[in-house]
Amino acid sequence: MYEKRPSRRVGALDELRGLLILLMVYYHGAYDAAVIFGADFPFFFSRPMQWLQTFISCGFIIISGMSARFSRNNLRRGVQVLGLGLLLTAATLFVMPDQRVMFGILHFLGSAMILFALFEKQLDKIPTVLGAPLFVAIFILTLYVPRGMLGYPPFWTPLPDMLYQTGFLFPLGFPSNGFFSSDYFPLIPNLFLFFGATYLGVYAKNGQIPEFCYRTRFSWLAWVGRHTIWVYMLHQPIVYAFLWIYFRLFPAA
Repeated sequence: MYEKRPSRRVGALDELRGLLILLMVYYHGAYDAAVIFGADFPFFFSRPMQWLQTFISCGFIIISGMSARFSRNNLRRGVQVLGLGLLLTAATLFVMPDQRVMFGILHFLGSAMILFALFEKQLDKIPTVLGAPLFVAIFILTLYVPRGMLGYPPFWTPLPDMLYQTGFLFPLGFPSNGFFSSDYFPLIPNLFLFFGATYLGVYAKNGQIPEFCYRTRFSWLAWVGRHTIWVYMLHQPIVYAFLWIYFRLFPAA
């Protein structure tokens, strides 16, 4: 249990969220160019781009988990975000079924917010100082569950095949052999990273992090960070349309 105090907006979180969404726009543009349009862009498949993807996704999950402590209604917010994720699923199935998004970052974040709203009182029984390291440890332990393994190499063990043969447990982290989602963020292991971040949010909400974190230095970046959901939803068709026109005009690019 933690003591609730009047909260202050953490400007650094808005700015970091803005930076992450701009990096995501770049990453998705590179993905569309290299994968969908077949551009000669080998750097997209390089290790630095893999690191960038991990940085973006983990950053969003951590910031969203911290921000859950500031939300007045995580349940309503989660339902809204999950609804947008389902809308994205319907749109990709209709427009680009080969690039469908079955359980992407919006599905995950919406589900995580809902679960946090339902279990916040139980989570608050864990001492704040232990919450983050405990859930980060579970996150690492379950990192390879979507690949059929529990633990971390070389100390891991295979999970029962039956978990991956149902065809409908992919939101949990048990995808079947034929499952595909161009953007995939299952609840296991990502929910544990989200829950761990909520304990960091306690410190931020109670004014227990460095003072400079509460200041806003780049107002335009903070503005982008406060509107990430709309940037995320709108950038996909805009980037795709731009690249479609570009490669029509310059097919050899």
